[in-house]
Amino acid sequence: MRDLRKEFPVAKHHLYFDTASTGLLYESLMDWRNEHDLDFLLGGSTFRNGHKKLLDTVRKQVATFFGSKKENIALIPNFSFGFNALLEGVEKPKRVLLLENEYPSISWAVQSRDFEIAYAKLDENLEQNISAAFEKKTPDIFACSLVQYINGIKIDFEFLKQLKQKYPNTLLIADGTQYLGTEVFNFEESALDVLGASGYKWMLAGFGNGFLMVKEEVKNKIFPKTIGYNSAETMESSLEETLFIKHFEPGHQDTFNYGSLGFSLRFLTQIGKETIATHLEILCEKARQGFTKLNLLEDSVVLRKKHSTIFNIKGDEKLFQYLKANNIICSQRGNGIRLSFHFYNTEKEVGSLVALLQNYFSR
Repeated sequence: MRDLRKEFPVAKHHLYFDTASTGLLYESLMDWRNEHDLDFLLGGSTFRNGHKKLLDTVRKQVATFFGSKKENIALIPNFSFGFNALLEGVEKPKRVLLLENEYPSISWAVQSRDFEIAYAKLDENLEQNISAAFEKKTPDIFACSLVQYINGIKIDFEFLKQLKQKYPNTLLIADGTQYLGTEVFNFEESALDVLGASGYKWMLAGFGNGFLMVKEEVKNKIFPKTIGYNSAETMESSLEETLFIKHFEPGHQDTFNYGSLGFSLRFLTQIGKETIATHLEILCEKARQGFTKLNLLEDSVVLRKKHSTIFNIKGDEKLFQYLKANNIICSQRGNGIRLSFHFYNTEKEVGSLVALLQNYFSR
């Protein structure tokens, strides 16, 4: 992969292993943002004339990049907003299956509503645990993150297809915030019924943007109540005329943030989805081997065949400060230290990280 670090000032001066926290802003996107606001500055209300076209273009870009249908995509400020709006449209009572230690935007949203909730254990036997939970009491909804934010465990997509075939009436709803942008993915070919994501991590789109993708059959099972100006075609449109997907877009839409999402998807397309995926696979396998040799990974990660771009290594505050002192940006999550990789990282950087850890533990 060509060296793109000139686009990312942070990556030029640090070993940035923290995309799971925040994806980097880059210079090309900054240029687009400046031009966007200059047009607003000079155009005033006439600037709004191009809003609809820009937002429709972004929906088309999301559809093309992730294999969905444009008419079934809502542009949302973040995953949490979309997921809460979705749950408000679910008629109660319903049984919901969650994973233990799931990301709060999923677990809190479900727990704060009148659902019957069950949990599947999150460990190396994740898929077997989910199957057992389904067999014990089939849920109406199974909601999960495709990649777990603390330790990076990624659910098996083939398993999800088998699950959907066996339990076609269960809605499969997922958060792709820690996944989308790392591999080639096609929503329509997946088992998922609903997939939402925020764009500020692996899609490098900054804050305040995301999207929700739904399958056509979801419209007969969920009845969203969120509504406002922009949900309907005109001021004279009736409530009943509001399209399903437009319930998730009430009020004025932010062309700065959604435009940033569209720009980043074009940027990633130019680099190449397959190129990014291959590069990340190489980086993460190198990191996984290095961390495993140092006995820094939990069994739930080591014993699984495939993993994501996120790792949580065993380490305390002292190790965290050691890494910071050596110019490494990462995060403390759970009981360890979370390290995550994107295409602006290199094999050399991963090798330097492993060497630093080896030196630390051999002292």
